[in-house]
Amino acid sequence: MARDSFPTDDNDDDLSGPELQALESELPSLARIRRFATAATRVDWFAHVGEHPGPFTMDMAEHYADALGFPDARVALVTDWAEAAAAAETLDFDSASWEAEEQLRSALTMDALAVLSEDALSVALTHVAATIHAPIRTSVEEALAIWDEPTDEMLDLAVGSAVQACHQAALVLAAGAEEDHPFALRFRLFEGGRWPIGVAGLSFNLF
Repeated sequence: MARDSFPTDDNDDDLSGPELQALESELPSLARIRRFATAATRVDWFAHVGEHPGPFTMDMAEHYADALGFPDARVALVTDWAEAAAAAETLDFDSASWEAEEQLRSALTMDALAVLSEDALSVALTHVAATIHAPIRTSVEEALAIWDEPTDEMLDLAVGSAVQACHQAALVLAAGAEEDHPFALRFRLFEGGRWPIGVAGLSFNLF
């Protein structure tokens, strides 16, 4: 038998025509998510935290807050890691921004499940998390070392926020959402080396 030939005999374990078509229909979305995960490992995570942002970054930050549903929120520049950690911890008490993100996440998940099976979506999101966690953690450790900051709690907060942003961005891809979706904008802020911590009250904290 030639090396590139395959058996053609039928058996009960073969995929049926409809099952095979369903699998093939998911491949483009899964391929996009896989490429995204690979590209995310090359992002300069947290490379420009604390730096004064240029007009492009400020415009994107304002666009994100507006798209999230907080048009009156103003960008508040966070200057160091201690302030960033404090701002990240306060997000647990700001139910408005948390609820807005949860609603967006839920809507994206529903849209994604119209394209992918539940199992395929779960596998894809798990792959993203497994692929990007170590590179993000290494980047945070390097950034903290440059600032001569202890790792401890700040490491977990920063890594968790970045991993969440990747999860959200992968959902945007899976659902085929627009490029200016709030989660896409949030990821691009991370991609620019910043830490978009989140909206609290009338402030969008950006490190």
